Amino acid sequence: MGKQKTLLKAYENLEFLNSAEARIIRMLSEFLEPQSKFRKHKIIDTIVFFGSARLKSRKEALKDYNSFKTINPKSASKLAESLRAAQTMVEMSKYYEDAVELSRRLTEWSLSLKTAVNRFIICTGGGPGIMEAANKGATLAGGYSIGLNISIPFEQFINKYVSQELSFEFHYFFMRKFWFAYLAKSLVVFPGGFGTMDEFFELLTLIQTGKIKKRLLLIVYDEKFWNNIINFEGLINNGVISRADMNNFSFCNSIEEAFIKIKTHFEKHYLTEKMSGNTELSLH
Repeated sequence: MGKQKTLLKAYENLEFLNSAEARIIRMLSEFLEPQSKFRKHKIIDTIVFFGSARLKSRKEALKDYNSFKTINPKSASKLAESLRAAQTMVEMSKYYEDAVELSRRLTEWSLSLKTAVNRFIICTGGGPGIMEAANKGATLAGGYSIGLNISIPFEQFINKYVSQELSFEFHYFFMRKFWFAYLAKSLVVFPGGFGTMDEFFELLTLIQTGKIKKRLLLIVYDEKFWNNIINFEGLINNGVISRADMNNFSFCNSIEEAFIKIKTHFEKHYLTEKMSGNTELSLH
């Protein structure tokens, strides 16, 4: 009689866990793992930064721009478009630097609070660009920094400023978005592309339709940029949104304005004595 084969338990069977039949288990894992880590580190709520993954720091953008000075003049005309793109990145780098500074100031303020738990922790998608900038600001201030990374074919990698113990890798966009919304007490939307607008409008829709019950402050950074990208007045004039819908978010045009608005919102709605001692992870 041959040796009896040892059978794998279902939760040890990687072939099954990666199958279509086990999809619900993978979904639940992307809910339960972050929840367990947030509870372990007593993180009650977050400030989420959205923005382009393609923007660079001023130092890096200037380095790229200055590299064009070494181009052979005979071939420079062929690279005019690239030169203009590099110049644009230098101009757009102000948003990277602003995100670093706003995140740093918010983190320093949150660290000064007299609470037994960790409040208003900076959270991003964990990638480069504005995400890196916000995580960097929190790290410079000495605070926690959350990164909700997503596995996609390009752009996205976990940046070095995310706290290692609060670094997550998601497969499902909807679970990643859930965690953006679940703990957030404020969202800051910096200039960005399709991904940023997707996140901005999804959260804006949840606020508009009352699916988010808590007092969630949605800050849109740089009114001039966003009015150039999205014709809000056109939406109002064509009757597809009401002017009152514009009250669901606030434009801010400087670091100071955004910092004061967020801080004031938290002090008014979330820094009562009762809530300061709350150690439960729950959606308000």
